[in-house]
Amino acid sequence: MSDGRRGMVPQDLTRIAFVTDAQISPDGRRIAFVVTSLSEERDEYLSNIWLVDVAGGEPRRFTTGPRRDIEPRWSSDGARLAFLSERAPKEKLQLYVMPADGGEPTRLTSLENGVGSVVWSPDGARLAFVSPVGGQREPESEEERRKSRPARVITSLKYRFNGEGFVYDRRPHVFVVALDGAPPRQVTDGDFIDADPVWAPDGRSIVFVSARHAERDEDDASDLWRVPPVGGTPQKITATPGPILLPAFSPDGGTIAYLARPGRNAFGRNIQTFAIPAIGGDAVCLTSALDRSCAALHVPPLWSPDGRSVIVATEDRGDLGLWRVATRSGEAPTRIVGGERVLNGFSASADGRLLAFAASSATAPSEVFVCGADGSGERQLTGLNRAWKATTALASPERFQLTRAGLEIDGWVMRPAGFVPDRRYPALLSIHGGPHAQYGNGFFDEFQVYAGAGYAVIFANPRGSQGYGEAFAQAVVGDWGGGDYADVMAVLDEALRRYPFIDPDRLGVLGGSYGGFLTSWTVGHTDRFKAACSERAVNCQYTMFGTSDIGSSFNVVELGGAMPWEDMARYIERSPLTYAKNIVTPLLILHSEDDLRCPIEQAEQLFVALKKLRREVRFVRFPGENHEMSRSGRPRHRLERFRHILKWFASYLGGASG
Repeated sequence: MSDGRRGMVPQDLTRIAFVTDAQISPDGRRIAFVVTSLSEERDEYLSNIWLVDVAGGEPRRFTTGPRRDIEPRWSSDGARLAFLSERAPKEKLQLYVMPADGGEPTRLTSLENGVGSVVWSPDGARLAFVSPVGGQREPESEEERRKSRPARVITSLKYRFNGEGFVYDRRPHVFVVALDGAPPRQVTDGDFIDADPVWAPDGRSIVFVSARHAERDEDDASDLWRVPPVGGTPQKITATPGPILLPAFSPDGGTIAYLARPGRNAFGRNIQTFAIPAIGGDAVCLTSALDRSCAALHVPPLWSPDGRSVIVATEDRGDLGLWRVATRSGEAPTRIVGGERVLNGFSASADGRLLAFAASSATAPSEVFVCGADGSGERQLTGLNRAWKATTALASPERFQLTRAGLEIDGWVMRPAGFVPDRRYPALLSIHGGPHAQYGNGFFDEFQVYAGAGYAVIFANPRGSQGYGEAFAQAVVGDWGGGDYADVMAVLDEALRRYPFIDPDRLGVLGGSYGGFLTSWTVGHTDRFKAACSERAVNCQYTMFGTSDIGSSFNVVELGGAMPWEDMARYIERSPLTYAKNIVTPLLILHSEDDLRCPIEQAEQLFVALKKLRREVRFVRFPGENHEMSRSGRPRHRLERFRHILKWFASYLGGASG
């Protein structure tokens, strides 16, 4: 390139510092955050906790654990940092605490199934957390491994979960541990999944999320429950309206804000912010005027010190920023942290005057920022990827819009690295998963790698995407492969009209999960693409119903509500496998062997059908990986995945011409 920089290549995944989870100290002077790197040599993720002064200066490493140190959490007085760490091979994350000014960490847990969701008590003397209890113990000796293992007796519908495996006999519960060295105390129990603990401001109780109603095996609803920190019978606070998550007490302890989606199994509806009296009562929706979903970051609502508002994160037309929402009046929500970027976490100082967050843009991996409570005075505090960016040319997405069937659709085009105006370039059309997700303005390694390899990249947010209101997100329910497919094809046509450097005769299409569904569907309904890659796809709706960890609820709702035995024709009609006979586009099928969300039989069926039809198809299986392989799989597998995709499209699309 003329300026000496090169386009991004797959190996750059091992050169980027991935910055997440910015936690500002109570006094607002320091920010703890996590820096993660991918080690190809060790084939694992390495994370440490770093600190940066709000006043400025170079960030510095705070922990030096050999593997992963994550989830830093300040004590209320700012004197200590709690964090989770893997300090021994094959050991699950355990809880540690160390002085905030440095020193040796103290280990507080040694639990077989690890620790998560850590929260300090208000007095700083205890911590609550969640740890799974039960499950079959892994064989330890060679002799044990040679013996057969007991049969699994399954009586529940939700007996396994993607990324976790079998969960029917292993339930997460709330624990409390003190700093005095006493063993952790389990404070909840039973055949229930408990999550998201939070302390009441007086320290006399813990509120957590749990599904303890009789129909919990059939729906996705849950409730807020209160329990003393020494254990006891939990008291129900909410009225089981739908799935609930991430409660947060008001400063005076009288109100709990939380996130929830109204309705059971109501996929595609907005996750909204609610408030309820801490003793129970009528819940009030605080974000009904916002018409955006509030749970993308999995961060609880953040109360202002005066209790008059909360801060929540929302997806908005490709961005992910922060909004302030009033709790006691009819004031309209106000966006306080915006811009064309995507946040991955946020926190506030004890006095509420400062906000810390990590955010990325399309051309910059995440860094740490600080600003005032109203978003003013924003400053970037870290530049851990400065040197890498100086050597790498990153493509900027160019946004355009079109109106189709009464809906405004966003699309983007990224020019290939080394772009020359008089040349024509092959292009890859990428379809996002979900479908209730969004593409947008965050750093996405895949798009940059494809642009770095010489492709124009086209992407869109068709109907079904988040960030455009509830009606837009639900417009795909009952119509997979209908209006959504037409939206994506319309974006492609508009990109070709606007950008003459894209060669219409050298187009590829790819996507994962729901995006894999729409990729498989697309090549079964048009032959305009020269090659395709369908990854972790939904290919057969009627078999996914019973083999996926969520198929018996999610697929049913997304297809319109009928069970397979009530309308089998519907399941067949909306399965890409049904149209395999029409697929003439060379197809690369990628799938993980431990995928429980879209089980690998989804890939196997389409592969066998295409082989029997004598079509050009290649099947790549990744052992030991689940549905999240492209995002959090082993580093070597992520690099290998890129190599397969790039080699496949290079074989059929070639490079720049003209």
